Formats: sequence, structure tokens, C-alpha cells
Amino acid sequence: MATITDSIALYSSAQNSYLRPAISSRPSLCISVRRRLGALPEFRGLRVHLLPKPSPASSNFPKARPFPSSAGIVSQAQDTTLDVPTVTDTTWNSLVLKADGPVLVEFWAPWCGPCRTIHPVVGELAKEYAGKLKCFKLSTDDTPSIATLYGIRSVPTIMIFINGEKKDAIIGAVPKTTLTATIEKFL
Repeated sequence: MATITDSIALYSSAQNSYLRPAISSRPSLCISVRRRLGALPEFRGLRVHLLPKPSPASSNFPKARPFPSSAGIVSQAQDTTLDVPTVTDTTWNSLVLKADGPVLVEFWAPWCGPCRTIHPVVGELAKEYAGKLKCFKLSTDDTPSIATLYGIRSVPTIMIFINGEKKDAIIGAVPKTTLTATIEKFL
């Protein structure tokens, strides 16, 4: 038991030197983490946005503490994503099954985290392959009949249709290169 208590040291200040272990001849392990400047890529998706300070008359609730800061963080990711058209039960036949050329359909759900990560990728692909490939998204919560018809058991699932026939399916949030390679097979 003495080895456990001797190995735990609480160094809070020089005044509390009595908290240091009495045995100083034991080897100690020192781990230092160094981060090189520029080792990580710079992320530019967030910006600091100054918020107006609330006036005392604007709030009916008493404040326990003063407003901590006049700055906040605002995400700019919504400005960069492209909106992919939605397909439903009523538009499925005309937009997907009777379409000329290949059609990519993303089966997703609003509660699915990986679906939210792949949305921008599908939007980029829709922009890159405009005129060659039509891209749509289908919410499995809003249109469960089509999801059941094609055996969708997990989301996100991306299917490629040509002349109304399912040609390929990709399950899960995969990299853009995987999606591009699959699309290129059918163009």
C-alpha cells in the first residue's frame, strides 16, 4: 500500500511541500507533449462574431452573473453546402425511375449523424457531375415505403439507378473518392 501512496503526488504550491512523497529516490515518469507550430491544418470554417451586449431593460429575468463576453463563434458551414433536391413517394417514378441517365439517391434520416457528414459530399458531387448525373436525397423517415422496397436497413445508403434499375449501393459514410470511383463506373 505504501508504494501506491508514495507514487501519488499532489504538487499544488511550494507552501504545500508536505504533500510531496517522502521517497525521492524512486524513478519518475515525465511525459511532455509538444505541438509544433503549423503541424495541424488551419480550419477556417468558424469566425468570431461580436454579439450585442444585452441591455438590462431587454430581459425580464434577473442575471446571476454579468454577460461573460461580447464575442461568439458562428459556423459558416451552412454557406458552403449545396442543397440536393428531395425525392418523395409522389416524385419517385418521374425523377428516379423514368430519368434519362444515371441517378444517385442518398437515403438518409434527420437523426443520423453520419448522414449529416455525407450531405456536403453529395452536394459537391451533384455540382461536379451536373449534366451527367442527377442527385437526389430521400428521407427514410418521411418515405419509408420506398426505403422498404429497396431493402434499406441502415443510413446513409447511396444507390445509383440507370433507366430505373438499381445498379449499385454504397452503405455508410464513405470518403468522396469512393463515391467518385463508383459513379465513374456508370458514366
